[in-house]
Amino acid sequence: MTRCEVCGNDYDLAFYVETRDGARHVFDSFSCAIHRMAPICEHCRVQIIGQGVEAAGQWFCGAHCARAAGKRGIVDRV
Repeated sequence: MTRCEVCGNDYDLAFYVETRDGARHVFDSFSCAIHRMAPICEHCRVQIIGQGVEAAGQWFCGAHCARAAGKRGIVDRV
């Protein structure tokens, strides 16, 4: 059994996620993985579960938030 690093549940079906920098995380559910790993929109502070938008090294949930934060040339759909 493996313990989830977010909720502490000791679960036989836990899974691992390895990041690009080699860090390894263990979770018992996708909701715990999202809670720990999803980036947060720089403007509205929501966790970005979908594609998101990166502008000048910052992450936004969509073009609207990127534009609201002063980023230019970002559109949701081209």
